[in-house]
Amino acid sequence: MYIPPQFRIEDDNTIYEVINKYSFATLISQHHEKPWATHLPLILDQSQKYLYGHFARPNPQWKEIESQAVLAIFHGPHCFISPSWYETNKAVPTWNYISVHVYGQVKIIEGNELMESLKDMVLKYEEPNSSYQLDQVEASYIDGMSKGIVGFKIKIDRLEGKAKLSQNHPKERQKLIIRQLEQSKQSDDQQIATLMKGNLQKDSS
Repeated sequence: MYIPPQFRIEDDNTIYEVINKYSFATLISQHHEKPWATHLPLILDQSQKYLYGHFARPNPQWKEIESQAVLAIFHGPHCFISPSWYETNKAVPTWNYISVHVYGQVKIIEGNELMESLKDMVLKYEEPNSSYQLDQVEASYIDGMSKGIVGFKIKIDRLEGKAKLSQNHPKERQKLIIRQLEQSKQSDDQQIATLMKGNLQKDSS
């Protein structure tokens, strides 16, 4: 990923926060010598530096993926930035966004390791007071359903994080952008505004 120095996320823990918060990813590998992508949730094991997920078995991506170098892309909030918000018209439109790229190698998993990854996924996404518990579903049903998926884990080799938040503009202009984004009803606009404010506070401390 092209990352100018001012946009690079240097801290791995910040990158892990992005992965955990925006965990629906795009997984890219080679299939029949062509790029192939699947959109799916990935669960992070930060201590062991693994990502866990599973394919639908009919998806052919898994058939050649083991031991490949793959790329998982995590998409954070993003939004359009209009130059009409600036103090000058000598500017062009741009886009602010957060993105993380994870590179690693894939290993197919099954049995207990697959089941544990499925339990972790359910725990992550179900509300704490949810009535749904994977452990309470009939074992024969889970066994049958699990035959329709292929589990995998990705050993994380390299992380890249990019936070393009108008850091290349003067601080006063950044404040103008934040003011406009905060007036929007769009969730991504609000999130980018919050992240930009956090950056400004760090720079001034």
